[in-house]
Amino acid sequence: MLYYLFNFLDQRYEIPGAGLFEFISFRSAMAIILSLLISTIYGKKIINFLLRKQVGESVRDLGLKGQSEKAGTPTMGGLIIIIATLIPVLLFAKLDNIYVLLLIVTTLWMGAIGFLDDYIKIFRKNKEGLKGLFKVVGQVGLGLIIGCTMYFHPGITVKEKPNVPVLTDTEFVEQAEMASEAVGPGEKSTTTTIPFVKDNEFDYASLITWINPAWESYAWLIFIPIVIFIVTAVSNGANLTDGIDGLAAGSSAIIVLTLGVFAWVSGNIIFSDYLNIMYIPRSGEMTIYISAFAGALVGFLWYNTYPAQVFMGDTGSLTIGGIIAVLAIATRKELLIPILCGIFLIENLSVVMQVSWFKITKRRYGEGRRIFLMSPLHHHYQKRGIHESKIVVRFWVVGIFLAIVTIVTLKVR
Repeated sequence: MLYYLFNFLDQRYEIPGAGLFEFISFRSAMAIILSLLISTIYGKKIINFLLRKQVGESVRDLGLKGQSEKAGTPTMGGLIIIIATLIPVLLFAKLDNIYVLLLIVTTLWMGAIGFLDDYIKIFRKNKEGLKGLFKVVGQVGLGLIIGCTMYFHPGITVKEKPNVPVLTDTEFVEQAEMASEAVGPGEKSTTTTIPFVKDNEFDYASLITWINPAWESYAWLIFIPIVIFIVTAVSNGANLTDGIDGLAAGSSAIIVLTLGVFAWVSGNIIFSDYLNIMYIPRSGEMTIYISAFAGALVGFLWYNTYPAQVFMGDTGSLTIGGIIAVLAIATRKELLIPILCGIFLIENLSVVMQVSWFKITKRRYGEGRRIFLMSPLHHHYQKRGIHESKIVVRFWVVGIFLAIVTIVTLKVR
């Protein structure tokens, strides 16, 4: 909203400083500052409200050290993240940008599913919460919306980069900021980024056009199911990672900031040409959303680090996973998710491996056996006697390493 207001004032009255709102960097900085302030200052008010409403966590006895002390800690803290993200976005982002709209829809959609799950657990006293089938239906529904929009919406395109002239360092800095507006005509494409190959790009349509080139118009039959799978997998991965204080929020902040780098350079014709990566017109505007989201996650950590004063609940974890999935898809970096979201992946795999091996050995030997002391993986380390704060920091270190590797893969071909 403020973008449109100051843009009008700048054009009509030429007010000094109003032109700053044209710059993505300025609006991103304002978004992250405001989200940090909202999540830290008003986060406490939300926590106190949840306490008054007795929205406390019901902890199952898993035999973990320090577990009983967490009973009664307010949950549904994901509301802090959602509010602290959406307010700066509504104030500083271009609300007619299709990518921003997709992210807002994702936040509200997944937030509603998570909120309903937490509501059933707390107020209906049903520890199972929302049935798994309904969660999956909601995730598939969002994936369908994202997939159809990405494929059919005329505003979502990629563009062949022109030959950008060689610039001096000073000229590069001066022109790079405004280059994000140099969109021009683009083309619809199902091309995405793939690591470790020469041209660094892969077209989903090639999965069927090798049979018959005329089938390119049916590429959506491949693309949309892949999007649905990614949205479902990443949101569930984030949900499983939310098991100890600060793990999900901290790991997600690292992932989101990395995707912010991708959105910034992919939406800027000079940066993308300089780095020789895919140019995605209008995608730079996602940087404002990412800044607000990262600020909300870091601000939430103020109250979520050990010992946590609030838990995000499914309201937060499902929302975080959905947003990360959509950001990766929108920046055409979804094939890098196994690396960038390696924490989510290993948490998911640890559960799948544990359950599968237990069932296999039970059929074979009559008694189920386990690979880990407990799954997800972070509980395995808790069972080994490692303090949860140390586990969280080590997971963050691994997450930072994976983020660096993800960025490096763009140049390793």
